[in-house]
Amino acid sequence: MESLDRRDFLKKSAVTTAGVMASAPVMMSHLARSSPNETINVAVAGIRSRGFTYNGGGHCLNLSKIPNVRIVKVCDVDERLFPEVVSGLEKMTGNKVKTEVDFRRLLDDKDIDAVSISTPDHWHALQTIWACQAGKDVYVEKPVSYTVDEGRKMVQAARKYNRVVQVGTQSRSSPVVHEAVKLVRKGLLGEVYMGKAFVYRFRENIGHKPDGPIPEGVHWDLFLGPAPYRPFNENRFHYQWHWVWDTSTTVFGNNGTHGIDRIRLVMDKRVHPEKIHCAGNLYNRRGSDQEVPNFQLATFEYGDGTILETEVRCLDTNDEGGEREGSLLYGTEGWMYLNYSVFRTYLGRKSEPGPSMTLKDVKPPVEALERLHFGNWIDCIRSRRWQDLAADILEGHMSTAMMHLGNISYRTGRKLHFNPSAEKFVNDEDADTYLTRNYRPPYVVPDVV
Repeated sequence: MESLDRRDFLKKSAVTTAGVMASAPVMMSHLARSSPNETINVAVAGIRSRGFTYNGGGHCLNLSKIPNVRIVKVCDVDERLFPEVVSGLEKMTGNKVKTEVDFRRLLDDKDIDAVSISTPDHWHALQTIWACQAGKDVYVEKPVSYTVDEGRKMVQAARKYNRVVQVGTQSRSSPVVHEAVKLVRKGLLGEVYMGKAFVYRFRENIGHKPDGPIPEGVHWDLFLGPAPYRPFNENRFHYQWHWVWDTSTTVFGNNGTHGIDRIRLVMDKRVHPEKIHCAGNLYNRRGSDQEVPNFQLATFEYGDGTILETEVRCLDTNDEGGEREGSLLYGTEGWMYLNYSVFRTYLGRKSEPGPSMTLKDVKPPVEALERLHFGNWIDCIRSRRWQDLAADILEGHMSTAMMHLGNISYRTGRKLHFNPSAEKFVNDEDADTYLTRNYRPPYVVPDVV
């Protein structure tokens, strides 16, 4: 990359309100233009936490705020959640939504145009593929899949059935992240040789609980879906499914996907890494039902020599430059801390502060980043241009796949060599077995979508 005089660069590339406003219409078009009269009917699947309001970031809450979008059904395997959500949506929209426990019934409803999926990770791929086959557009949470093979088939289904499939990596709709991308690609940091995604978030010990009877209103078979059948256990159900291998993609998939996705965007990584090594363990959880690690550190080496890392610590720990979560980018002329709402740069050998930005600098103000992201999805549904998505399913697959590769290295206990184009490991049949899973009929991802 052509080198730049750092002082001249700072003068030319300073982040100004005018500059932010100039780029905003691309990301806020659903708010700025007159909405078409035609209403888009959406069903939301998975309504606990992220699917409902989720501290302002929930699916139901943000979709209900977009003009001419109507939530017509909500779906969950736990009927006990329906009263609060139905009542809450009626207060938000004035409409009383219908309920469903089986996702497949949503696909039978010809009045539903699109589905928004906030179900557990192990369900994302099958529900997305089914929806595409049924002619529905999809918003699916990260991580997009439970395996690498599932992610590729989701991309294939989206393209084959011409569906608009957005991934819930909402940093890609952030004006802050867009500005960071622009500065780095102009050369502010020099040649970027490394990126690191980190998540230092303490997680409580879930302890041990015995198997028990299935609670009234819980459709346990539908919850397990593609996963092996296990007796009902509270430590395998609401949120605790994150900590057992049958349903979990580990904290790598749950949280690390966000950080690595931002790095891929900034560094314009469009291929998979070729060498992967991950170490870690489950510490201080003797007697716990948790199976997945609470500490992992993975290194991903690319064919061009650049290196990405992901580290998660779910125990007591120090900060990383004063932060507990985010993305770091390292270049020959400086480094950057980046999250969805802020970036800071530090330049030269003395790490002098360079350009920085927060969401508070954006004019007009961003009320909810998720609303921009959902709005981009709705815009693309109307235009039928999946190419204009902020987070197309292919990008979600590429970022999620990295977390899967890290987990596979951890589970096999060795450094792995990966063929990026074939999406297979090099002469390693054992590692290849982790690229897919054994499905429990009838919840089977088809060989051909």
